[in-house]
Amino acid sequence: MDGRVGRVVLVTGAARGIGAATVRALLARGDRVVAVDELPLDDGHDGHDGHADHAGVIGCVADVRDRAALAGAVDLALDRWGRLDAAVAAAAVVAGGRPLWETSEADLDLLWDVDVKGVWNTAAVAVPAMLAGPDPSGGRFVAVASAAGHHGLHHLAAYNAAKHAVVGLTKGLAADLVGTGVTACAVSPGSTRTPMLDATAALYGLSDVEEFAGNQLLRRLLDPAEVAAVIAFCCSVEGAAVNGSVVHADGGFAP
Repeated sequence: MDGRVGRVVLVTGAARGIGAATVRALLARGDRVVAVDELPLDDGHDGHDGHADHAGVIGCVADVRDRAALAGAVDLALDRWGRLDAAVAAAAVVAGGRPLWETSEADLDLLWDVDVKGVWNTAAVAVPAMLAGPDPSGGRFVAVASAAGHHGLHHLAAYNAAKHAVVGLTKGLAADLVGTGVTACAVSPGSTRTPMLDATAALYGLSDVEEFAGNQLLRRLLDPAEVAAVIAFCCSVEGAAVNGSVVHADGGFAP
């Protein structure tokens, strides 16, 4: 099989933002996608990014905190296309807006359960399917981390902790996969024009997300498609070279 087309990829957080843009980028390459989100895919109205009617997409409503539901999403790929070649763990939430000592345990638990265990659960069900597939040497696991996984961000200590953990677990997974052909890497976006950035602005009491542009050397916000292009490459056979590493798709993030 041509390593650049026809691959089967599972994407979590697929209904909006970077996850939705990743689905579009993969479809443009000729890949087939199981698009997983706690929200149903739609036709692009109401602020969501539509790809529900594409023949190369299977939508799956599942919460990444539910490993059994994610296993069901993997089964959809295997039942429809007989293989799983890559998985992108893009589902995440943001919470905070207060110093660490005032951050609620509920916020920390939410971030840990969704942003960290969600990635863990995705890997735990997707990697065995890749290893058992017809071409393990082309298997790719990609976690969406964040610039927050490398910097300390004001009043976001719990989110910092979660995204640092995503980087760590991805590197540990890559080490566990030595000799199998399957690889793992993380992609760390900077400030990207997504609903999550809107939520971050609300935590900071900002009226305009454009204020985040000053944190990047590009001096503009990233478009989700720019980050998705990097993720799509990491999902490819050619993406093996970034195994065990973090790709900083952050526009030169410098808080």
